[in-house]
Amino acid sequence: MPHDANSQTSARAQPHGGGQPSVAVLVSMGRHPLTERARRADQDARAVEMALSLGDVQPRLLHAGHFDQDSEAALRGYLGMGFDALELIEQEPGADVIAALCDRLRDAAPQLVLTGARAETDEGSGLLPYLLAEALGWPIVASLASIERIEQGEATLLQALPRGQRRRLRVRLPAVFTVDGSAPAPRQSAFGPARRGVVERIACTSLQDAAFAEWRIQPARKRPKRLKIVKAASARDRFKAAAAKAEGGGGQVLADVTPEQGAEAIFKLLQEEGVLR
Repeated sequence: MPHDANSQTSARAQPHGGGQPSVAVLVSMGRHPLTERARRADQDARAVEMALSLGDVQPRLLHAGHFDQDSEAALRGYLGMGFDALELIEQEPGADVIAALCDRLRDAAPQLVLTGARAETDEGSGLLPYLLAEALGWPIVASLASIERIEQGEATLLQALPRGQRRRLRVRLPAVFTVDGSAPAPRQSAFGPARRGVVERIACTSLQDAAFAEWRIQPARKRPKRLKIVKAASARDRFKAAAAKAEGGGGQVLADVTPEQGAEAIFKLLQEEGVLR
């Protein structure tokens, strides 16, 4: 995938040029981390916001899944961002939605498919965009920060890298793009448009996910306590921290001990720090 050599720094976004392509945004049902109430997924909402920033394009919203009271409340959160309709590809609970999405995208023939990096419910593995791109035979770009321009069947993008860096990419369309927390925050969902918007239900054959049906889902356990790490801003400070004598008399120095005694001491330390229970 070609990209500019001087791509490690961010650049000012330029106006979108050329004919605007058709855009589809895949949205899913989110879940509030504290109240566990159904809501729009944050990353998917950022993908919708990015699609709306393309100018005169009217993105197509797609959701594949089971339709019930919770999913309707979440989907109307996307309608409240300024949409008249949302396409719901009806699937049974626990179905593998890849085939249904592929069929619908082949019929709609969008040039851009935007989606969040991973779902907030169900598996949440982040594999769906990659499996979808593989099935369609399209390229995929992860961690999209912004779309600078689209012209002559090619998109110029900014991809988010660690430590706030950005990389400029030029990608031939059609393509699949994933959006995460590095993208601009989504606009608020307005109550009126959310209630007036139409959820267009499309019947589609469901293919059960045999592997997912065998899984046992349980609440995640609390993460273990991390060991204390000395943070320093410069190499000099890091050297001083490493060379400084440990404060306090709680530690012990082991010398000329057997492997069993050393392992026992390490095991005891990990228990005291809360890493092992």
